[in-house]
Amino acid sequence: MITVYGEALVDLVPSAPGPLAPLTPALGGGPFNVARALGRFGASVAFQSRLSSDAYGAALRQSLLDAGVDLSLCPSGSEPTTLAVTALLDDGSASYTFYVNGTADRLAEPVPVTDGYAVFGTLSLALEPGSLRYAEAARVSADNGAIVCLDPNLRPAFSSEKHRLFLRGLLESVTVLKLSDEEVEFLGDTSDVPVVVTTLGGDGIRVRAPFGSVEVQAPAVEVADTIGAGDTIMAALVHQFDARGLDRSALLALGADEWREILDFAARAAAITVSRTGADTPYLHELA
Repeated sequence: MITVYGEALVDLVPSAPGPLAPLTPALGGGPFNVARALGRFGASVAFQSRLSSDAYGAALRQSLLDAGVDLSLCPSGSEPTTLAVTALLDDGSASYTFYVNGTADRLAEPVPVTDGYAVFGTLSLALEPGSLRYAEAARVSADNGAIVCLDPNLRPAFSSEKHRLFLRGLLESVTVLKLSDEEVEFLGDTSDVPVVVTTLGGDGIRVRAPFGSVEVQAPAVEVADTIGAGDTIMAALVHQFDARGLDRSALLALGADEWREILDFAARAAAITVSRTGADTPYLHELA
């Protein structure tokens, strides 16, 4: 079983570059994207958060259910859904302004797992009190024998020294760390993390693991926007680990050829996501 922890929100996505372009609501949030992508890949996945009972929250919940995601530990609350207003540059890259005060997901009460994969990341790790609860869930899950995967998915509004130190405090519980190339310098030394996957934008994906290091190229596609690309890669990685039946020892024993296959799957999945608007992650049959 894969358990994904963190926020689900609504992205308000412009229809074109420019500050006054019309905004269209799109379901999102890094952990939501990862959980839904895993469901679309056919994985056995649960999502732990706290969704709003408003219309946006209902749409988020239904989308996860439609993907086959287990929501038995994802209650609803009367607080509003978190909003992320997206700005698109000419190259399709995105920046975000978040509206988070008093929103439902900040009050989540996550439950640690005892096995499988536990995936954490993004905005939920930057906002108290939820961030402190997620950190404890990660620590206990790792102590219980689960494989903890972390994607900090940093945003400029939360890239403070306090947040950096908070993330560094999580690393002792992490087996797989996914970073973008821009995040590597911010986070600092990660040599104690067994597996570090670094996304290189249009240049591909690199992994550093016990066997050494290997890199794959990204497929050439016409980019609609980059929303959800990193989340797709995180989901694709964990899907591949789970589909191969890897426990922690087997994961750490993977060689260069196996990692090339895993990274190639992740790169192809992300290429599909960036070729269409919003975090519209692919289904497994699209990668056949």
